[in-house]
Amino acid sequence: MTQGEAPPRPTRSRPTMREVAALAGVAIKTVSRVFNGVPTVDPAIVTRVREAADQLGYRPNLTASSLRRGDGRTATIGMLVEDAANPFSAALARTVENVARARGVLVLVGSVDENPVRERELAQALIDRRVDGLVIVPAGLDQSYLISEQRSGTRMVFVDREAGLLDADAVVSDNRQGAITAVEHLLKAGHRRIAYLGDRASIPTAAQRFDGYRHALEVAHVAYDPEIVLHVGSSEAAAIAATQELLALPNPPTALFTSQNLVTIGVLRALRSAGRQDTVAHVGFDDFPLADILNPGISVIAQDVEQLGRAAAEALFRRLDGDESPTCTVTVPTRLIERGSGEIPAQDHRRG
Repeated sequence: MTQGEAPPRPTRSRPTMREVAALAGVAIKTVSRVFNGVPTVDPAIVTRVREAADQLGYRPNLTASSLRRGDGRTATIGMLVEDAANPFSAALARTVENVARARGVLVLVGSVDENPVRERELAQALIDRRVDGLVIVPAGLDQSYLISEQRSGTRMVFVDREAGLLDADAVVSDNRQGAITAVEHLLKAGHRRIAYLGDRASIPTAAQRFDGYRHALEVAHVAYDPEIVLHVGSSEAAAIAATQELLALPNPPTALFTSQNLVTIGVLRALRSAGRQDTVAHVGFDDFPLADILNPGISVIAQDVEQLGRAAAEALFRRLDGDESPTCTVTVPTRLIERGSGEIPAQDHRRG
């Protein structure tokens, strides 16, 4: 096709069920029964119908089939994540997809970008497409806009964060305890000036991790210093600038706790640029690819993403299967992975 030339128009419409029936030599109703999985159809006829469909390139209209069956099911679920490009979100979505695929269910994924308006728009778009249920990592603090849909029968489970102003199942990590473990680990290495760099404090997971940071310092009788606490959002660039600001202080921190993986990556870039990766201790919250092959390796508080995704998907399918038990929140433990950066001993970096 040359530049400026219109793309070719389709030469014909999609193959129809009537054409499959004619090629297979059966009734249209028989074709419908085959693709709806009716078990009483003769296996030889099933084979004949499917071979005819393959020859014609026919694909059943699952939405239309669900309406004809009368149960309203479309064999699809929707999933909203923070950012599908983020390793954590990608791994979470893949785990939900694996569970759904085993049941013959398709997952439609959208990124909310920590934007409550976008969350609401995407959730409504998925509902309009008649998904059977929703798995949501919420961006906002108010999910009451889903109450009417919930009452209408749409099943939903929240993952990573609980829903706000909505009674719904949730699967979350133990964010507060994970942060406590990270800071206690740095304290054991002799650090007393431990900086915090995290996502916006308005985000529930970030607030829980920040609370864990403060609690660990309080228990250790280490004074809280707001000068070395920065809520930088989830931008690598902002994390780089924040780290440079911390390193330039007259009394800079000897250790860093970063509460989000993109923040961790930004901090790593800044430390390496300053040649300080071997002298400033660092523990990040969330594992990420290649963290184990850096020098030093990056010590992290790892979430069990597979367990989070699997538990959320299984909870949703239990509801779709008719479970009417009271809603509940499942908390998944985190674990410390020691790789070297979190074990760097304390050194005095004060400027003379």
